[in-house]
Amino acid sequence: MNGGINPEAVAVFALIVGATLALSFWLGAKAKSASGFFAAGGDIPWFVNGIAFAGDYLSAASFLGICGMIAFYGYDGFLYSIGYLAGWVVALFVVAEPLKRLGKYTFADALSARFKSRGITAAAGLSTLVVSLFYLIPQMVGAGVLVRPLLGLPHWAGVVMVGTVVIVIVMSAGMVSTTYVQFLKGLLLVTFSALLTVMILQRGFTSTPADSPAKPLEPQTQVTRPDGQVLINGKPKSESAFRPVGHILELPGGVKETGPLTPWGYLSTLAGSKIVTWSSKTTKDPDGTTTVTYTPKVQQGSDLLQPGNAPTFAGLKNGKPVERLNFISLMLALFCGTASLPHILIRYYTVRNPAAARKSTIVGIGSIGFFYVLTLYLGLGAMTNGSLDVTNNNMAAPLLARAFSDSLFAIISAIAFTTVLGTVSGLIIAASGAVVHDLMTTVFRVGLSEEEQVSVAKLASVAVGAIAIILGILFEKMNVSFLVGWAFSVAASANLPALVMLLFWKRTTAAGITAAILVGMCSSLGWILLSSETYKNVYGLDPATAPFQMSQPGLVTIPLGFLTLIVVSLLTKRRLAEA
Repeated sequence: MNGGINPEAVAVFALIVGATLALSFWLGAKAKSASGFFAAGGDIPWFVNGIAFAGDYLSAASFLGICGMIAFYGYDGFLYSIGYLAGWVVALFVVAEPLKRLGKYTFADALSARFKSRGITAAAGLSTLVVSLFYLIPQMVGAGVLVRPLLGLPHWAGVVMVGTVVIVIVMSAGMVSTTYVQFLKGLLLVTFSALLTVMILQRGFTSTPADSPAKPLEPQTQVTRPDGQVLINGKPKSESAFRPVGHILELPGGVKETGPLTPWGYLSTLAGSKIVTWSSKTTKDPDGTTTVTYTPKVQQGSDLLQPGNAPTFAGLKNGKPVERLNFISLMLALFCGTASLPHILIRYYTVRNPAAARKSTIVGIGSIGFFYVLTLYLGLGAMTNGSLDVTNNNMAAPLLARAFSDSLFAIISAIAFTTVLGTVSGLIIAASGAVVHDLMTTVFRVGLSEEEQVSVAKLASVAVGAIAIILGILFEKMNVSFLVGWAFSVAASANLPALVMLLFWKRTTAAGITAAILVGMCSSLGWILLSSETYKNVYGLDPATAPFQMSQPGLVTIPLGFLTLIVVSLLTKRRLAEA
């Protein structure tokens, strides 16, 4: 798939990553206090913070996962983009300004501001840790995916590399360096994604006959023997690779190529074309040999621009109730999860006032929305340009760039790598703040000076980074967008009910908030661990034996969190009145 290591590509990659690290060390002097480490001293300009929102939010799931899902399944992948963007409506109109007024460093600050409750702080701190770790998994998986074709290293080496670099970034300057790394990679990601989209439109489409030797339609196979030997298309992995795939079989009107197209012309031409897509089937022999067969299938472009092609959204076409409920549950989690993610929420503390928080949210929405429109063209371009790797949908966007030039491939891969760096560093900041500021200082009342809090937070960031590295290696085979859907479900179930009810229901009590966080977190986490998707892709068990056939729990666990808060608040309010 990689066709050898390109020195120029490696040099560009090293230059961008090196510049990111240099920026972190240069900003290190501003993170000596707890305020500087956790919240950048509240001095980040609102425009910079808005672009940093985009850099923080446009993670490996957005760039790698969504583009890959669109490349493999068409419009279904774009549904993730819609869900991610819609969630910012909640962030803008519900939590942006109130959160800035209530908090100091962490999400727990806002929840416990009225009650000064150690129970709330403990529950919120624990929730922050769980959500951050869940969100870290797809980022680390994306890191391993990127490094393999670019540097020729195995997946685990890429995960270790990004974990090490992020730990250095966080320890050097905390939120200050994290913010400007996110600002830098947000600008680069949107700019070069737009450039790549323009190149896709300028190239247009070219049809390739079915009998062309360059674009064969026969299946491709990967055989993994019990001794670990891997055969690709009958040859050892070291001697062969999957043939690049993805092409248009027939264009409207029988033309061979279209030339440059407008954005709308691109979609309408695709809708009238016949496109070769690929599906996979895994079989296991009694001797332990595993064979994965990738089979081509000709589809009408108009079908690919409608939902229901991906396994996750198959219920939209076949009408199965469980799969339709699973889709609704996922969209609910994406809509509610954005305003519940700890590493997004703490960014409101880096600006000076609530008005700046609102302005930065608007800038973030504009940047993020523009990027998500681009993902549609990036994914469809990867589907049809003949460079798709059928074994790894997370590599669709970088391999699309390689189809134009190795230099662009290096730049896009490096930007994607810094995308992982920025998001992971924000998550580690949120997790270390939960450990030090919420749990140690507030809950367990460990007497720490500001300098000591920063030192312990740096140690905590090393521990969280190490755990993230392990998880990134274990979950190598799963699509990063799918994994992020789980993180959004846990965040929305645990955090959103408490935050919304605290802001808008006067009868909310401390016990109600604590119970809602714990019930939402445990129920969503337990559901995910016992779902059919986890049984199949993580445990290697028969998915039919899983207690929960729906893989997305949000439809049940988010209302459960609200219900728990209301019931417990009413009960505890009555007891307080009687006392």
